[in-house]
Amino acid sequence: MRSAFDFSPFRRSTVGFDRLFDMLENSAGAQTQENYPPFDLIKLGDNEYRIELAVAGFKADEIDITAQQNVLIVSGRKGEENEQQGNDYVYRGIATRSFERRFALADHIQVKGADMKDGLLAIELVREIPEAMKPKKISIGGSHERSAIGGGKADQPASKQTVDAEAENA
Repeated sequence: MRSAFDFSPFRRSTVGFDRLFDMLENSAGAQTQENYPPFDLIKLGDNEYRIELAVAGFKADEIDITAQQNVLIVSGRKGEENEQQGNDYVYRGIATRSFERRFALADHIQVKGADMKDGLLAIELVREIPEAMKPKKISIGGSHERSAIGGGKADQPASKQTVDAEAENA
């Protein structure tokens, strides 16, 4: 499904934004995707997040979590023997169908771990910005400039500098 907006002119005039345009083009298709299983996205701190998925009826070994570059994929597959246990259901309201849920991750988001308790799958995420990309405070070095301005005589007392300057002018 193509989006209503054509990004081709922008793709031709920019460099390095391919992933952004792909995400914008694919976002129209993401709105029609199924909402199973439901999930919560929780911000725990400035750089810490948790995704909680309601996966009632699934065991830990029936769920796969895959972290690829900028994508987290959570999928659940029920075994066929569990589907045909011989139970005669009057009403079946707990969805135990297979699913695949994709989450787009920003740059430098790492998956730290996952835990399953009481039918909730909790996936811990943290943003780890490399040291090379963190903002750095640059100090202004004034000692080198003063020595260059004074002709290398910055260490001398002011009275001697004045006498030397007068001697050079005479």
